[in-house]
Amino acid sequence: MWRAMFLAMGTVLILVGLECLAVDKFVLRKREPPPAPSLPFETTPKIGPNKVLDPPPWAPWTLMGTGAVVCLYSITLPKQLKGS
Repeated sequence: MWRAMFLAMGTVLILVGLECLAVDKFVLRKREPPPAPSLPFETTPKIGPNKVLDPPPWAPWTLMGTGAVVCLYSITLPKQLKGS
């Protein structure tokens, strides 16, 4: 079970690193505001600005390298014993 968990974590880190390598910035948009209030004194919640994530230049390589090390670690873990 630990082997599968570490292999999945390493794979996710490699994929996120590849995604950061291919994309310049990520823009997280806010949800659309709800419809106008039906009562006269209700207020609508205000929507804030979009959040922009700009990964630093070292992030893709660090994520891919860490993912590769975690995947290699998962391969070296001993197999689970049947009696345990």
